[in-house]
Amino acid sequence: MLLARVVGTVVATRKDPRLEGKKLLVVKTISPHGKDDGNYLVAVDTVDAGFRETVLLVQGGSARMASECKDRPVDTAIVGVVDAIHLDEEKALATAAASKK
Repeated sequence: MLLARVVGTVVATRKDPRLEGKKLLVVKTISPHGKDDGNYLVAVDTVDAGFRETVLLVQGGSARMASECKDRPVDTAIVGVVDAIHLDEEKALATAAASKK
């Protein structure tokens, strides 16, 4: 899974018929700290995500297993809207330091 932020939409008047009625969003991948990674992707929205929301992405076979994406030409799907991200970096650093002793 990847974290991303919704930054735009795609309008395609001509597309595979299996994608008709599906919302296509432009997303930019981000780090857990919310910093842009600089990679843009087009993803099928399965959860009604909104502009500037942080979302969870899946790709490849996992995207084709997402709700409403089965048997469709989908490589990236939005499968969740993120409410909050909590990192336990201080614990991880303390554990790593203790294990080096």
